[in-house]
Amino acid sequence: MIQLDRSQIDVQMQTCTRCLYTTSHPLGLTLDEDGICSGCRIHDEKDTLDWSVRWKMLQELVSQYRVPNGRSYDCIVPVTGANDSYYIVHLVKQKLGLNPLLVTYNKYFNTPLGVRNLANLRIKFDCDILIQNINPNSVKNITRTTLRELGSVYWPCLAGQTVFPVQTAVRYQIPLIIWGAHQGVEQVGMFSHENEAEMTRRYRKEHDLMGKEADDLISNFDTLSEDDIWQYRYPNDAELQRIGVRGIYLGNYVRWDPKAQHEKMIKSYGYSTSNFPRTFDAYDHTDCYNYMDLHDHLKFLKHGYSKVTDHASREIRHGRISRSQAISMVSSYRAIGTQYSNLFCEWLELDDQSLGFILDQHRNPLHWEKIPPVDWKFKHSLPLVEEGKFNHGFQVTNKLSMEESVSYITIGKGWP
Repeated sequence: MIQLDRSQIDVQMQTCTRCLYTTSHPLGLTLDEDGICSGCRIHDEKDTLDWSVRWKMLQELVSQYRVPNGRSYDCIVPVTGANDSYYIVHLVKQKLGLNPLLVTYNKYFNTPLGVRNLANLRIKFDCDILIQNINPNSVKNITRTTLRELGSVYWPCLAGQTVFPVQTAVRYQIPLIIWGAHQGVEQVGMFSHENEAEMTRRYRKEHDLMGKEADDLISNFDTLSEDDIWQYRYPNDAELQRIGVRGIYLGNYVRWDPKAQHEKMIKSYGYSTSNFPRTFDAYDHTDCYNYMDLHDHLKFLKHGYSKVTDHASREIRHGRISRSQAISMVSSYRAIGTQYSNLFCEWLELDDQSLGFILDQHRNPLHWEKIPPVDWKFKHSLPLVEEGKFNHGFQVTNKLSMEESVSYITIGKGWP
C-alpha cells in the first residue's frame, strides 16, 4: 500500500507550462524559471543537434562490432510485437547493414495482433529470433507478489524484456545490444542526447523494476522461491566485463519520433495497429492486453496520470497538437475503465472483488481521496477546453481480437 507522510502530501505539485507532465513524475522532473520541464528542454535538442553528424558517430561506434566473415551475429536487438521494434530493426539491418540476433521475452499477455506483428517482423527482415518462455507458473507466482507488494502486474514483463537480451549477450558472446529510445531521456530529460547514456543495471533496477531485483522479491512472508526468480537475474559484473557487454540507445543518434516512424513501418513493412480504449495512440503496445489496460489503470492509481498523458505530452513537443487539445484528450481518456481485466483475473485465478481490493491498496493519497464507505475521488481535474473531436492523425489498420471466447495467447505459434 502506498503511504505518504503529511509533508509529502502537502507539497505543491507543479505542471509544466508546455507539456502535461508534473513534478510528481516517477522518473523525476524539474521545471526551469519559465515553468518548462526538463523533458521539454531536452526534446528541444532534437531541433538543434546535427543528426547527420550523430548518425556518423553511430556508424563508427557499431563498426568495431561488425563480424568480418558474416558467419555470426553483429549485435542483439530486443523486440516485441509492437512499440518501436520494426523501426529499430529497420535501422540496424537496412541502414547500418548489421546482422542482428533478435530476442524477445514472452510476456504471456499476447494479443493475436502482437503474434502477427512479431512473426511478420521476423519474416520481412529475414532475421533469426530467440524467444524466452519462462515457466508460466513461476510467472504467475511472481505476478501475485508484485501485484500485492508493488502494485504491478507488469514487473515480470519489464524484468524479462530487460534481462533476457543481456543474458543472451553473455551466453552467445555478442557484446553489443541495440535498444531504441531511452525512456528517461524521452519523457523527463534525465540526460542530454549528447551524454549518450547506455543501458545499466542500476537504471533497470531503479526505474524499470521499481527498485526490486529478482532476489529482492524473496522474503519470509512470501511463497516465492529460487525456482521462480532465477531466470530474471542480471548477469554479474565479471561476466559482463569478460564479454564487454554494452547496450546503446538509437535515440541518441537518430531524431526519435514514434508517430512518424510507425507510419513509415506501416507503409514499408505492414506493421498492424489498433484502437485502444484509454488513449488515442494506435501504434503503441498493440501486442499486449494489459499494458494499455490494467497496467495503465494501475499507473493512474499510483502516479495520478496514465499513458494518454505520455502520448499527449509527446505530441505537444512534436508540435502536432496544442496544449489545450492535449488537455481535452487526457480528460476524455484517462478515467475510462479497464476492458480486459477479466482476462487477467482468469489467468491469475483471481476474482474481480479481490483484484479491486488490491488495486485500492495502491491508490496514492497525493492523487486520491477516500469517500466512505467504498468510493474514491480523483483530486486533480482538467477542463474539457476543446469542443468536439479533431483528427489526431493515427492510422488504425486492424483491431485487437476480443470476442467472448478470447483468452491470452500464452505461446504464439507463428503467423503465415
